[in-house]
Amino acid sequence: MALTLICRSSCTMWMSFYIAFLTLLLIQAHAQPGFISIDCGAEAGVKYTEQNLAIDYVSDADFINTGVIGIIASEELNRYDQRQLWRLRSFPEGKRNCYKISVTRGSKYLIRTIFVYGNYDGRNMAPKFDLLLGPNHWDTITTLNASNLVFMEIIHVPSLDYVQICLVNTDNGTPFITAIELRTLKNNTYVTQFGSLKSYRRCDLGSNRGYRYWADVHDRYWYPCNFGENKKQLNGWTRYDSLNGSDLYQPGALIMDTALESENDNAPLVIRWEPKDETDRFYVYMHFKEIQLLTRNQTRQFNITVNGELRVQNFSPQYQSVDTIYTTSAISGKEIKYTLERTENSTLPPIINAIEIYEVIDLQKPQTFQGDVDAITSIKSVYGVKRDWEGDPCAPAAYLWDGLNCTHLGNEIPRITTLNLSSSGLSGKIDPSISNLTMLENLDLSKNNLNGEVPDFLSELQNLKILNLEKNNLFGSIPSALVQKSHQGFLSLRVGQNPYLCESGQCNEKEKKITVTPIVASVSGVLVLLIAVAMLWIFKRKKSKVEKFTDSEAVNHPNEISQQSTEKDELFLQRKSQMYSYYDVLQITNNFNKIIGKGGFGTVYLGFIADTPVAVKMLSPSAAHGYQQFQTEVKLLIRVHHKNLTSLVGYCNEGTNKCLIYEYMAKGNLREHLSGKHNESPFLSWKDRLRVAVDAALGLEYLQNGCKPPIIHRDVKSTNILLDEHFQAKLSDFGLSKVVPDDGRSHVSTVVAGTFGYLDPHYHSSNRLTQKSDVYSFGVVLLEIITNQAVMAENEEPGHISERVNSMISKGDIRAIVDSSLEGNFDINSAWKAVEIAMACVSPNPYERPMISVVVIELQEALATELARTKHDSGADLRYSVAPVSVNVDTEFMPSAR
Repeated sequence: MALTLICRSSCTMWMSFYIAFLTLLLIQAHAQPGFISIDCGAEAGVKYTEQNLAIDYVSDADFINTGVIGIIASEELNRYDQRQLWRLRSFPEGKRNCYKISVTRGSKYLIRTIFVYGNYDGRNMAPKFDLLLGPNHWDTITTLNASNLVFMEIIHVPSLDYVQICLVNTDNGTPFITAIELRTLKNNTYVTQFGSLKSYRRCDLGSNRGYRYWADVHDRYWYPCNFGENKKQLNGWTRYDSLNGSDLYQPGALIMDTALESENDNAPLVIRWEPKDETDRFYVYMHFKEIQLLTRNQTRQFNITVNGELRVQNFSPQYQSVDTIYTTSAISGKEIKYTLERTENSTLPPIINAIEIYEVIDLQKPQTFQGDVDAITSIKSVYGVKRDWEGDPCAPAAYLWDGLNCTHLGNEIPRITTLNLSSSGLSGKIDPSISNLTMLENLDLSKNNLNGEVPDFLSELQNLKILNLEKNNLFGSIPSALVQKSHQGFLSLRVGQNPYLCESGQCNEKEKKITVTPIVASVSGVLVLLIAVAMLWIFKRKKSKVEKFTDSEAVNHPNEISQQSTEKDELFLQRKSQMYSYYDVLQITNNFNKIIGKGGFGTVYLGFIADTPVAVKMLSPSAAHGYQQFQTEVKLLIRVHHKNLTSLVGYCNEGTNKCLIYEYMAKGNLREHLSGKHNESPFLSWKDRLRVAVDAALGLEYLQNGCKPPIIHRDVKSTNILLDEHFQAKLSDFGLSKVVPDDGRSHVSTVVAGTFGYLDPHYHSSNRLTQKSDVYSFGVVLLEIITNQAVMAENEEPGHISERVNSMISKGDIRAIVDSSLEGNFDINSAWKAVEIAMACVSPNPYERPMISVVVIELQEALATELARTKHDSGADLRYSVAPVSVNVDTEFMPSAR
């Protein structure tokens, strides 16, 4: 017994020394990459390193221009040994006050806000207020007393290059904030089907103290919690460097050195909680490590069930290595109960080292159109507007900027429609930034000190219905276009009490002061209008001879297409690609000797220009809308070029003989390879399929983000993804493509076009085409790549591929989802990520679908995971993917890659 006591004492002393040494080692080892740490209330220019944490903090002065600095009461200072908790910034003025923090768009962040009231105001009345992330409600902050520390955490992927954290006064005390911390996370961690993750619990099980940075490289807060009685704590020992980088989620050695197990070795280990609402949805991440070095006769093996349903079978934690088991889709219920129960073969009870529980929070409310935000921000800066203008101008609707009205149609992007700056003390000229508010209907700049001329750009605001410029010091002539719109009844124009302002044609001498009342049209104005109408009519007459038919004309007058197409289209067919004669086409195709494909457009022939093979697609005279598609493809392909879009070599536009000449794609289309009809090429491996998916996504990303204005393909499908001799994939067939107006509108209204099964259901039902329509179609293609199933199954329920995959996801068996012909030769985590991406893309709600740029990033990460497997495990049994758990897991809970 004495020896035991001495050993325990010695171990404790050695442990203290080791932890101190480890602290120093870790502080020196980590340079805080991806950390943004803001001390709210620190004086401007202050930068310091918090010694207890070795974290660098900066003042919040560069992130906000409102608020008042405060210091917590002296009796509260002694409670906190961390400097960033001593000060705060309060907001006694304004309904909403916001921090704007630059981030990397598309990256994943842990965002944490901290609140310590500390009786800074001497009133000893802890306030209650709302916390917003951009236009979305994040949470309600309730500080119970002066000593209460409250923090809120969320895992979020910003869609812009900044985030706005806003505090809203709800008339329950003055809002304040103590610190803001952002930590970058790996993009392939904490993946959700939609929404962000709000921290619910993060527990270091079996521990009696909390940890953060340096013990956790991502600076997550870990707290002890035991989830009820009948559990006992276990302690182990881990070398710091033995875990470093070995787990995707990296919970850290100190966190993983403790665990919980049942007091009764034969009793199951139960972790349960009751959500506030049974519809609340959760993602759960369980971290396991064997903390005892087991003998040959010892085994620790257990099953994991959720609410009585078996999810993981025959699981054994590994010694000195971390396994993370997590949900791939959100779970909910009146009670959520995890049961870890030992198997018959196990000699030891189950354990668990740490658990993270997150609640799904929907932050999908769209932010105001960025062009409008930039414009109104510029106006605020130019005129020094002193109003409650903080955060998003239009969202949420309850906190509109003073003087603004906005469109709020469903989930569409809000647009500014009214700007009322009457009696705002404005001086100087009318700012050009106003011209960028393209949806503006009502502009009131009356009762200010504006001078200069009335700018022409106001007449270019197509939606403007009311313009009030009364009671300023404007001079010169009013633009005639504004006068005409007023006389025609399209614009209510008020310019009275501007003594030096006059109507066009009536400004004779500088001394002459004329107050204009734009009620009666001048003769010159009418004359200008008549001339403009005449010129417009002549222009349209000329233009109609060379322009293409519209969609409606082609439908109503199909017989006129061939006659229309015989005319010279010099204005339309820019000679950026080589034009070929029909005689040239005959020579190129050897009199149309070899057919390599057929479609609704016409027949495709193999040809050669010199020794280079090409594909010649001839327009069939009977093709519906064929000439329109011919025009569309030529117009598009002569101006867009990308390695993942098929290249246009040339075209023929000779009478009724019309064709497009493309680069030859030797390996045919994706559908042929998946179906096995392309016998000349090898079977597509999982790695090859992911490469094809990345290539196709990159082509779409270029159309949406690389082209100005953006282009919507409208017919993304597996037969329109072609493969060259190196199996590089390229998008083809742009005959249905549409250009999106680059004015911030979220959609274009158009006659529905596309292919059944790939067609966005929202577009089909509403006729509203968006960039997310192509994302939906790509999601369907991705499901084809993963499953090799038909998009629409005959005589089968459910019929669509997305419904079938969704029903299989709930069973958690990835091998039942992925194409069986791959024979399990794929990385499980890579496959799950691909499935998650695909299902997010085919969400019925377009606003829940990811941006194509996000899809590209996620697919590239899935490909990188698979490449790592094939590189390092080429000699392994490829029927099993490399994963932290070596057993055959049939579950929706997948261990992370190590």
